[in-house]
Amino acid sequence: MKLKEKIRATELRRMGRSYGEILKKIKVSKGTLSVWLRDIKLTPEQKERLYKTLILKGAYRGAKIQQKKRIRKTRQIIAEAKKEVKSVGKNALFLSGLMLYWAEGDKSERGYGVKFSNSDPAMIKLMMRWFRKICRIPEKKFRIALHIHELHYRKDIENYWSKITKIPLTQFHKTFIKPTSLKHRKNPLYNGTCAIRISDIDLLRKIKGWKMGFLGKINIKVT
Repeated sequence: MKLKEKIRATELRRMGRSYGEILKKIKVSKGTLSVWLRDIKLTPEQKERLYKTLILKGAYRGAKIQQKKRIRKTRQIIAEAKKEVKSVGKNALFLSGLMLYWAEGDKSERGYGVKFSNSDPAMIKLMMRWFRKICRIPEKKFRIALHIHELHYRKDIENYWSKITKIPLTQFHKTFIKPTSLKHRKNPLYNGTCAIRISDIDLLRKIKGWKMGFLGKINIKVT
């Protein structure tokens, strides 16, 4: 019998260490360790510590598994999107929407998902057509958020953008009205900024794949 190892294992267990922690320090089988330590009782405080440790380890393992799945799925979406560029690369609507989103759209996966903001109603109309025709977004997934200075706000501003986007007011977020110290409208045609929001991270990844496919098609490499 490994008396020295048994004594050390017993000391560690009485300190409240888990079997896993002890096995990292003492090279014996888990079965042997169980026999050595089966009569040692842990205090309630030690049991609580071990329980919390197990929960944290389980959560960490779960998070790592989800991370690997997310990375694998992202790579698959991007790879498939890059291939799609070959068949739609000459479509004017596809290219114009992609370029506009590349320039003005939100690219962060930590944000809302897909978001495009602009004050030009023609550009918003174009992007709505792009999302509908090219991205095939269901109508119920669209959300609209308006930002406007207090000086330019008017009661029918939500209706104005509802007509532009063809999205019902029930799918509008509350309009953000920014206070201003100005007293006169500088631009009487200004109707605030309209943000198109789509809660879909996979679509954001697909757009990234389209962009990469387009760059590859015109032989532009980005490191």
